[in-house]
Amino acid sequence: MTHNPSGAIAVRAFVGLGANLGDSRATLASAIRELASLPGVRLTGLSSLYRSAPVDAQGPDFLNAVVELHTSIPPLRLLDDLQRIESNHGRLRPYQNAPRSLDLDLLLYGDLVLNDVRLKLPHPRMHQRAFVMVPLAELEPELYLPGLGELRVLLAQCPVQPIELLAGPEALLQRASAQEPAHQA
Repeated sequence: MTHNPSGAIAVRAFVGLGANLGDSRATLASAIRELASLPGVRLTGLSSLYRSAPVDAQGPDFLNAVVELHTSIPPLRLLDDLQRIESNHGRLRPYQNAPRSLDLDLLLYGDLVLNDVRLKLPHPRMHQRAFVMVPLAELEPELYLPGLGELRVLLAQCPVQPIELLAGPEALLQRASAQEPAHQA
């Protein structure tokens, strides 16, 4: 934890981003811009962009990335913000594992272990998903996941899933810094 200029304690958090409907790259870039503009949030890291096949689902391939944040927003309020951003991008939840225009998952919030009806931390299936573990390891290879173990060990144990590196983080940052939003509000 660190202190920000306002005196609030900032917690290091990681958010997984995914999309497999519409212009996924533009949607992810816009979501990154929205995350970075949240009061009490500072974007401190962005992984490369990856493509992966859906896991336990049907539909087109996903584009995935992970962002690192320092935030003074409490975890459940941050979850509300993430869900609002998803909704702004047309996210629907017609059934479990449905294709999605945007998926934002709070993966880690400091070393917090939480088992709330709305939010479980660390994310309960992250260690089983290469599309989460690979970009997370890119950002912080020596990371320890509370209650789960060392990231590098978990990544080695992660089920084999096809994942393709598409572009470095600069590709998303360039799109995220564009003037026009990628969606209609």
